[in-house]
Amino acid sequence: MDLTEHCISSETLAEGKVLSVKRDLVRVPNGNTSYREYVMHPGAVVVVPILPNGDVVLEKQFRYALHQVFIELPAGKIDAGEDVLTTGQRELLEETGYTASQWVKLGHQHPCIGYSDEVIHVYLATGLLAGEHQRDEDENLEVFTVKFADCLTMIQNGEITDGKTIVALFLAEKYLQQHMSDVAPEVCL
Repeated sequence: MDLTEHCISSETLAEGKVLSVKRDLVRVPNGNTSYREYVMHPGAVVVVPILPNGDVVLEKQFRYALHQVFIELPAGKIDAGEDVLTTGQRELLEETGYTASQWVKLGHQHPCIGYSDEVIHVYLATGLLAGEHQRDEDENLEVFTVKFADCLTMIQNGEITDGKTIVALFLAEKYLQQHMSDVAPEVCL
């Protein structure tokens, strides 16, 4: 069964610095037409940075749309023409000051399939070295570290609710269980 919807026409409803909102008239599989409104996003990268002692580098950041401080992993949007690994490396350094000598792509996720084309690429970063962060002038966050097992508890008890962070930590947990001796033997899962 072909479930594909085909665009008949498209219009931009709003254009921002990072996002745009579109409305398309589409033909659905049964031949009828309908409208689809969605957000276009350049994509992003989230990084699971693990220190030599097994701790995970996390951030606290105020998110304006929900007027709340969230606990998250380092992440950021992909700049035009930028390689996704380069984005991860740039964001880790900018937000936390850390660089990493080993990078493993854990996968990708589509966080908002009902209304956005956003894709978030997930990386594990180990062999971390501390340095100075290079945050944007309007970027305010608090960097801290937590044992990996405690991160999973924080998900279960509702302290970590950010979707990209939850998915990335679960992907990292699975990867580390399979490759513990190769990547980070000191991590306590």
